[in-house]
Amino acid sequence: MARWWIPVVILSALAGACRPAPGAGPMRVRFGALPVLDVLPVYVAQAEGYFAQAGLEVEVVPAASAAERDQLMQAGRIDAMVNDLVSTLFYNKERPQIYVVRLARRAFPEAPQYFVLASPKATIAGPQDLRGAEIAISQGTVIEYMTDRLLERAGLKRGDYRTVNIPRIPDRLQALVEGRVPAATLPDPFATLALQQGAKVVLDDREATEISMSVLSFRAEVVEQNPEAVRRFLQAWDRAVEAINARPDAYAGLLSDKGLVPQPLVGRYRLPPFPARGLPSREAVADGIAWARDKGLIPGEIAYERLVREIR
Repeated sequence: MARWWIPVVILSALAGACRPAPGAGPMRVRFGALPVLDVLPVYVAQAEGYFAQAGLEVEVVPAASAAERDQLMQAGRIDAMVNDLVSTLFYNKERPQIYVVRLARRAFPEAPQYFVLASPKATIAGPQDLRGAEIAISQGTVIEYMTDRLLERAGLKRGDYRTVNIPRIPDRLQALVEGRVPAATLPDPFATLALQQGAKVVLDDREATEISMSVLSFRAEVVEQNPEAVRRFLQAWDRAVEAINARPDAYAGLLSDKGLVPQPLVGRYRLPPFPARGLPSREAVADGIAWARDKGLIPGEIAYERLVREIR
């Protein structure tokens, strides 16, 4: 079992990174961006001028992997990022290092976010066929969480199936399509690509929308010492979400330019809706905590207020 340990980094010199000096112009936020669909509102807010109109300068700091993004956050080199509830638990299991301030993406009934897929070469037709089967996941992450919860809802217990750890999404996708694993859990749009290559849907999260999400998080120091910067960022983010949902086809070029969808899907992928302003529910957070405790990933309960912060 993979164990997570994220050190607490206290860099007081960076605590005011978003605070401009008197007369220094707009506030500044450094956003750590993975090449994933979930960060699209940041690029739309830049392209449409929403950040500038909010009096905010946003620097996008690319990160090739979640591990690299987390290193940037721990070192105080970024102020905000898109992550998920499971990783938030690891950050804050000892003290608040980040706060969730918005939902970034979530599953919709017409647009699932996580899929348990069967290989084109496997004889798996439904959830019960996964008994005794091996499912490729990323251990100790939201992928494992969603796999367990989706299979649980389908009537399977953890001992009914086995998992193999393939952390990188492209590697997991390739192993699935080539038949090296009979099943795998993938997020969209990689799931869409797998389906185009012959994979089959076993389960998805369209009926688990209350727990399936990614989140927008800020460093705790920024939230506590400069909430105005966070407020302005959210104002621009919310406008970008409205623009995406109103004219999804208008941002196809950004998907390609920023590498937010796999190359074979460029020009063909249909954007899912993004959630309007909101926060994870207490019930969703409690479920994530219960799963992580049961897996031995966190030592005990974590208060909702130590994970989520509403910015008014």
